[in-house]
Amino acid sequence: MEWETVIGLEIHTQLATESKIFSGAATAYGAEPNVQACAVDLGLPGVLPVINEQAIQMAIKFGLAIEAEIPERSIFARKNYFYPDLPKGYQISQFELPIVSKGHIDIQLEDGSSKTIGVTRAHLEEDAGKSMHEGFGKLTGIDLNRAGTPLLEIVSEPDMRNAKEAVAYMKKIHSIVRYLEISDGNMQEGSFRCDANVSVRPKGQDEFGTRTELKNINSFRFVEQAINYEIERQIDVLEEGSEIVQETRLYDPNKNETRSMRSKEEANDYRYFPDPDLLPVQIEQSLIDEIKSHLPELPDAKKQRFIESFKLSDDDATLLTSQKEIADFFEACVDAAGGETKLSANWITGELTANLNKENMDITDSPVTAEMLGSMIKRIQDNTISGKIAKQVFEAMWNGEGDADSIIENKGLKQVTDTSAIEKLVDDVIANSPDQVKQYQESPPEKQGKLIGYFVGQVMKQSQGKANPKQVNELLKQKLNS
Repeated sequence: MEWETVIGLEIHTQLATESKIFSGAATAYGAEPNVQACAVDLGLPGVLPVINEQAIQMAIKFGLAIEAEIPERSIFARKNYFYPDLPKGYQISQFELPIVSKGHIDIQLEDGSSKTIGVTRAHLEEDAGKSMHEGFGKLTGIDLNRAGTPLLEIVSEPDMRNAKEAVAYMKKIHSIVRYLEISDGNMQEGSFRCDANVSVRPKGQDEFGTRTELKNINSFRFVEQAINYEIERQIDVLEEGSEIVQETRLYDPNKNETRSMRSKEEANDYRYFPDPDLLPVQIEQSLIDEIKSHLPELPDAKKQRFIESFKLSDDDATLLTSQKEIADFFEACVDAAGGETKLSANWITGELTANLNKENMDITDSPVTAEMLGSMIKRIQDNTISGKIAKQVFEAMWNGEGDADSIIENKGLKQVTDTSAIEKLVDDVIANSPDQVKQYQESPPEKQGKLIGYFVGQVMKQSQGKANPKQVNELLKQKLNS
């Protein structure tokens, strides 16, 4: 039997507010346990939550970016469940009237086509604390610093049909929240994580299969691996004649497997009801218009501009706009390079990206700044250095040896463009290569193009890579054909 996969994602994005969603406690990462949990976060008697206006504005900003509906009225509810790191015994969230309703985003598939993924809703809620299991023996430690941290939960429609589509969607949401500067999207710190709802059904069937929820996955690679494992597991269960149990499962990246955590709860299990301590949020159209007027250029619009204005390929534009920081680096590099776009794109997507990946660094931490790279590209353009020598210059800049001009000067890397000097090198190579000269001159024109590479290589070797390759080629052809 052929099977079809159905996937929906619930992405939890920590909002970049300085204080928590209902209290004035700090949200900074890495503090000592339980020093950033105030009386409101702990739910002590007599305290009242107060909504953080900045969280409301950030949620609206996201809604506008995905062309979603922003209802005039939004309500906070209590989601009731017991867990040791949930001090109040309930979580303040949103249920029937979320702050963001239906929207959509477009993702690019591997074959270059695009697909629209529906966004069901995005609602505000507070995060829970964190259970600590290491170093406590048979006990569990509770750190409530995260309790009350503002989250925007983004719920997709079940529109994805394989793990790669799910990853593409997750990456697009990640890119959007960072472009909007409403979240740092740091997965290692828990600022961006997702739950994946996965089910399979016979191909051609309209009715959804029983789904499982894969909980709290915090990397793109793990999302893909977890979904693929779960698809295979569910197909195996069904083909053995058994039934899928609706449940929450955890993904273990060390064993590359999912395992049962608990039976999947339904909405009525949480006994949602409007929070009596929080008034409904009334959103004026004037506020929406104000936020809309200050929206930044988003990834899709920036990509289209890069293609049209900078004449970049679709692939280069996609990579260069995948993160706001990369796009900003590229534009600054182009400015420093005197408007040279193609070389700037090639160096960023090639040498720079390779070095960043090797060192596991973000582009914001690159020792080679956009201005340094642009200045080096200028020296390629004005024939001060060749593309080959530029790799030596880039390596020296990466290692902290200065900017391009000082490295070129100190290491004597300036390209030889003096025709008489290059002509002498060409004459020497020809004189020392009688067999190759004879082979070249006796070959038909269509083969001479390949044979001349030997002579070019010898001249470049003699000049230690400093001879201008274009001049070398011209002089060799002139002399070998005379």
